Amino acid sequence: MAINLLFNLLKKTMMKTLKSVANPTLILLALSLTLMGCLKKLDDTTPQASISGLSIIHASPTIEKLDVYINQTKVNSSDFAYTNKIDYVNAYSGNRQIWISKKGASAILKSENFVLKPQTGYSLFVIEKLDNIGFLFLTDTLTNPPVGKAKIRFVNLSPDAGALNLAVEGISGDLVSDKLFKEYSTFKTINPADRVTFLIKNKATGAIETTLSNIKIEQGKIYTLWTKGLKTVSGDFAFSASIFTHK
Repeated sequence: MAINLLFNLLKKTMMKTLKSVANPTLILLALSLTLMGCLKKLDDTTPQASISGLSIIHASPTIEKLDVYINQTKVNSSDFAYTNKIDYVNAYSGNRQIWISKKGASAILKSENFVLKPQTGYSLFVIEKLDNIGFLFLTDTLTNPPVGKAKIRFVNLSPDAGALNLAVEGISGDLVSDKLFKEYSTFKTINPADRVTFLIKNKATGAIETTLSNIKIEQGKIYTLWTKGLKTVSGDFAFSASIFTHK
C-alpha cells in the first residue's frame, strides 16, 4: 500500500511538472530513478546474520585425532589431537548440530545440538575416554576484568581425579573449591603477575595433586585453567593441568 501511495504521489507531481518544463524526457528519467531508490529502501528487509563464537578443546585422553563439524561444515583444517584447541570460530547463531568423528572417518562418534546466542562466546570441551566420548559446553563470560586485574575459570576434566580445589601459591585459601569431574567455577578475579604457580589440590586431603608453574597472568586477560588426563596412567595421558587465554 505504501508503495502504491508513493507512486501515485510521484505521478501527480510528474504531470504538473511536465506542463511547465521544456524537456519532459529528463523529468521522466529523474522520476524513474527516484522511484527505484524508494522501492529499494522499502524492500530492504534482508536480515543480517547473527554470529556466535565457538572454541573447541580436545580433552579426551586418547591417541585418536578427531574431525569436528558444525552442521555439515568441517571446523578443523589440521590435525585435532589431545590437548589441542581450536580458537574461536564464527558460527551462525541458533540451534546448531556439533559432531565429531575420527580423523578422515564418516562414522559419528558423538553428536549433540546446542543453542548459540548472538554475540556470545562458548567453549566446547571434548571429554571422556574414546568409548564414552562426550561434550562439555560452557558459556564464556568475556566481560572485561576490573581495572588492573585478570579473570580465570577452573574446569575439572579428569575422569578419575575426584573433587579438586584450585589455589595460587603464596596466597592463603583456595581460589576455587570442590569441583568434581565436569564441574567448573565462575570466572574469578586474580592479580596479574609475571610468574604464577597454580596448585591443584585434593579436596578431601588438601594434598597437592599437580601444579602449573611459571604462568604469566596479564591484566585485562581472561583465562581458563583445566585439569586433564588420568591419575591411573603415566606418560602423555597422565593427570596434569593446562591453561589457555580467551582474550
